[in-house]
Amino acid sequence: MPGVPAGPVTSRVLGGAAMAPQSPPHEQHSREQRRAADIIRLLVLYRPLLDAFVIDFFTEGLWAQLPPAWQPALASASPAQLAGLLGARGGPGAAWPLSLLAFAAAARALAFPRGCPAGSPRPPCQSSRLHPLLRRHVKPKKQHEIQRLGKLLRRLSRATGCERVVDIGAGQGHLSRFLAFGLGLSVTAVESDGRLVGLAERFDQELLRELGKTRGHERLPPRPLTPRAPQHVAGRLDPAAPWGELLPPDPPGPGPAARNPLGGPGGSEDGGQVLVTGLHACGDLSPALLSHFARSPAVAAVALVGCCYMKLSAGPQPPGCPTGYPLSTSVAALPGHQLSYRAREAACHALEEFQGRLRGGSPQLRAHCYRAVLESLICAADPAKRHLGLQPGRKAHTLSFSQYAQLGLPLAGLDPAGVPLDSGAVGAMLEQQHKVVAFCTLGQLLAPAVETLILLDRLLYLREQGFHCALVPLFNPRFSPRNLVLVAARTPLDTVLAGLDKDSEDSSEDTDSSEDEDLEEAESPRVRQSPHSPGHRAQ
Repeated sequence: MPGVPAGPVTSRVLGGAAMAPQSPPHEQHSREQRRAADIIRLLVLYRPLLDAFVIDFFTEGLWAQLPPAWQPALASASPAQLAGLLGARGGPGAAWPLSLLAFAAAARALAFPRGCPAGSPRPPCQSSRLHPLLRRHVKPKKQHEIQRLGKLLRRLSRATGCERVVDIGAGQGHLSRFLAFGLGLSVTAVESDGRLVGLAERFDQELLRELGKTRGHERLPPRPLTPRAPQHVAGRLDPAAPWGELLPPDPPGPGPAARNPLGGPGGSEDGGQVLVTGLHACGDLSPALLSHFARSPAVAAVALVGCCYMKLSAGPQPPGCPTGYPLSTSVAALPGHQLSYRAREAACHALEEFQGRLRGGSPQLRAHCYRAVLESLICAADPAKRHLGLQPGRKAHTLSFSQYAQLGLPLAGLDPAGVPLDSGAVGAMLEQQHKVVAFCTLGQLLAPAVETLILLDRLLYLREQGFHCALVPLFNPRFSPRNLVLVAARTPLDTVLAGLDKDSEDSSEDTDSSEDEDLEEAESPRVRQSPHSPGHRAQ
């Protein structure tokens, strides 16, 4: 794996990042095309590193495949120094090779800004900005997400004049409930799992009953709830169908019968347009939503947060089956744009969480070495059992390796009694934990660049058809690693994005409603805007 050329890749991106977001559309489009090309150049140079599975660290001798000049520096690096390599803070080791520093600098510069949190590393507390009844059954992370995405959708509603929202892949309906009860929007929640649809409706009815009984609740937010429940639909999105046939009927099962939430190809039941949203729309659901937006005048705007990139359909597909990546002709035309399953899986990493573990020297880091040693033992006993996707336990770091292996080997169909767990070879591998962690760090460095390429592809797809679009780091990445929201509309987004980072309702961090402790706010999100002229998980 050669060192990256420090000049062209790094200077281009740094120069591009410094350009004003108000530059002409064709300049911005060209700049993002160059950024995509630079990312692909970097990924091609380090494809062996990107495609490597850390569990194969010992079975495939991954450490020896690193550039020889890198090995001594990484082997002697402390976890805190590795964290500095990820975030360009804290300083590297005394004698780090320039090729390694250039690689790290290029990977950081090519990735979209994620919004660097300046606050406490604690997870978010109960959100005081949500009505107490809207917090029920909702974890703090999800409260943080629905409150911020909901306010962005309200801005889109005001800018487009659309009062109706279709929430695709709505799950238990937490976002839909906030949009309907909290913001007074007309919401259709679409979910393929009939069980979740039934659960969402039960939560709605529970909220309505409590809303009728609640009078003068202590510390209520100033904005009262609207007794306007969302409409829930069980259906599976057909990415190839026209918008008027969005939801073909599912086989009989629990939950209400599926039907098109828009009532026909011309728009909603009353003939108007709608907003479409998907909060962590998994795999191909995200590109399917963008495809529907692009060819359906009934959809005025979309706000989308992607997820599970490894589930994207990539490469040539059978006739009639759309491709999830690449979507744009710009990226598809670039040699080397292909992303392996492993690369797309890496794009889902929680960089900030891993960096926090490095800075704190967390014992959780030993789990990576444990799994690599276990894989070595499994392959030695039966090579056919390679890459079984075992999960011996979420708290592996609290166990000795022997205890960990006692749990993991039976999952592979192996008897622990027949595997030498206390051999010298096992001990020698466990002593290389610091090397395993260093190798993981290099993969973490590339992960945001891969995610950026996937999101760039979606951004360029929309730009190629003349839509107004932007990427907004809306959530705190420490709490929600998939925090970049893709916003697209048929009309300019200036009023939606103007002052987004200064909106007092959106930028104040959630506080603990029981202890009234303030969490410091993440840095104001920077917006990547594309002012183009307009174009013509419900899985």
